Amino acid sequence: MKSLEELMALRDAAKLNMTTRDGSTEATRIVVGMATCGIAAGARPVMNKFVEEITKRNIQHVTVAQTGCIGMCQYEPIAEVMVPGKEKVTYIQLTEEKVAKIIVDHIVNGNPVAEYTIGAIKE
Repeated sequence: MKSLEELMALRDAAKLNMTTRDGSTEATRIVVGMATCGIAAGARPVMNKFVEEITKRNIQHVTVAQTGCIGMCQYEPIAEVMVPGKEKVTYIQLTEEKVAKIIVDHIVNGNPVAEYTIGAIKE
């Protein structure tokens, strides 16, 4: 940090991220599993990508939050998307590339990406 302006710019960027993560019952919620199993599997970059894409696209009424263990460690990184009035969608084995597609298809256009969901598992 070399100046007060740099510090203020950093603060403003952090405030944007906090606004994106702030909860609201009317908002679509994206919850990323951030227990040790999720973090070890790559959940941190996945969560950061959700926040980045939502901020970059200036998508309103979508919050991103973290939670502990979702209970399906073998499928981490996991994110759940909860759109008011619709069934919860659980996405598994996420990558940053998959997040970008989820944002476009599901969050923007309302079409869940079935091949990334828990329902797509064939065991």
